[in-house]
Amino acid sequence: MGGAGAVSRILVVGDVVDDILVRPRRATAYASDTEAEIDQQPGGSAANVAAWLGAAGADVAFVGRAGRDGATRHSDALRALGVDAHIVSDPTLRTAAIVLLVDEAGERTMYVDRGANAALRSEDVPTGAWHELGWLHLTGYSFFDPAVRPVVTTLMHRAQASGVHVSVDPSSAGFLERVSPQAFLEWTHGTSLLIPNLAEARLLSGERDVDTAARALLAHAAEVVVTCSADGAVRYAAGETPVRQPARMVEVVDTTGAGDAFCAGMLASRVTGRTVRQQLSAAAELAARCVVRLGARPA
Repeated sequence: MGGAGAVSRILVVGDVVDDILVRPRRATAYASDTEAEIDQQPGGSAANVAAWLGAAGADVAFVGRAGRDGATRHSDALRALGVDAHIVSDPTLRTAAIVLLVDEAGERTMYVDRGANAALRSEDVPTGAWHELGWLHLTGYSFFDPAVRPVVTTLMHRAQASGVHVSVDPSSAGFLERVSPQAFLEWTHGTSLLIPNLAEARLLSGERDVDTAARALLAHAAEVVVTCSADGAVRYAAGETPVRQPARMVEVVDTTGAGDAFCAGMLASRVTGRTVRQQLSAAAELAARCVVRLGARPA
């Protein structure tokens, strides 16, 4: 799993969102007013991965759905980063939105309205998106949504049947608990690459120790990379020595999108034939670039 296949194009399918970032300038005065820095930026976990892939120079396409108020705006934002964007304009639903409360440590609490993401359809993925495709990347948010789950499950099975590698980011420990870890593992069983954070890996495996959790998850994925915030990441694959990657030491402003940037760094390096260590290093570098500023996308 360490090298690239013959084909380097990456397809990302999933959420595109208006991120409304709120960073209080003082302690929150509940039931009253609090001064804050507020900004709206393009987001959505899957779209963020595509954005970082485009910024890294990868050959990447993105497919998603937004409201009429956002389809063109989000498409233009991704195309500006080199992404072949296919965002369908939903005739009735609004563009998805997330309010992110960012604390002093850069950690965030999120309030989510899925909007048009909930109406993603199989036909939204153009036939041409499969041409010379090497990787399909999906995020947990699509699997958590019962309306979208059949769409991404079908895409995953089609990719696997065609010899296309599939990577999955579980995305949310909170939603994993809601749908049950076992159900999620059944939906995504057989993926080429699973990239959970430590909290997600613990939930999915039932193990506390990161190494034990990663090894347990190899029963469901050919390769597992667990991200551990400031403690870096560890990569496991059957029959191979674990590879550890320290995190870049930077001043964290906002962790929104850090996992998305990490996934993009892994995939962008992989399809160009880099070694596992080089892939992890590139992933850590993009994650570090993400957390030093407010927002989930490349500057």
